[in-house]
Amino acid sequence: MLEKMKKQVCEANLLLPRYGLVKFTWGNVSAVDREKGLVVIKPSGIEYDDMTADDMVVVDFDGNVVESIEGIKNKWKPSSDTATHIHLYRSFPDIGAVVHTHSTWATIMSQIGIDIQPYGTTHADYFAGAVPCTRDMTADEISKQYELNTGKVVSELFNMANINPNHIPAVLVKNHGPFTWGNSPEKAVENAAVLEEVAFMAYHTMHYTNVSMPKTLLDKHFYRKHGDGAYYGQ
Repeated sequence: MLEKMKKQVCEANLLLPRYGLVKFTWGNVSAVDREKGLVVIKPSGIEYDDMTADDMVVVDFDGNVVESIEGIKNKWKPSSDTATHIHLYRSFPDIGAVVHTHSTWATIMSQIGIDIQPYGTTHADYFAGAVPCTRDMTADEISKQYELNTGKVVSELFNMANINPNHIPAVLVKNHGPFTWGNSPEKAVENAAVLEEVAFMAYHTMHYTNVSMPKTLLDKHFYRKHGDGAYYGQ
């Protein structure tokens, strides 16, 4: 079932340690088949060195395991963040894959609880504005359906701030870490790697006063690479 997608998701998960975005098992990648209403996601707690495509777990949009290794149901449990991924798929209908990591600099910004501002063109090539940070979760949200509510505070933020998730394919969850997404597992991982770099740059840039980026330059760099009139390539 979904053998091609399992391979893509496995390969994308293996990119996380290669790009220095995770330690131990601190991350996960998923992808969605919207026609079938199924999600392929990394199994919970499996070491990256031992992971194969057959280990990927298939769940439905209610989080029920449909298939895992060798077709044996419940052989592996899906990632503990599965409910967050599913909620993002429900909320953002254009995305095809989701990545969660605890990459160092993006997580630092999450712990500080501030948006990653666009200070330069590296940021603008991928994100059409600040990468936002969510509000604090309430005690009730944490104690009941924590992973689902993690997704809900993300969608709440994007809805309230009228942020286009196709133009800002990333978020910082306060005191937790980053989530990114894209139209494929590879693109979602690329966005996670870029987010880590711009978080590093922003953290060091923001210590200087009166630093900003002209919106005309931000728009130029984003829209020359994205949208109908895109022409950029390196």
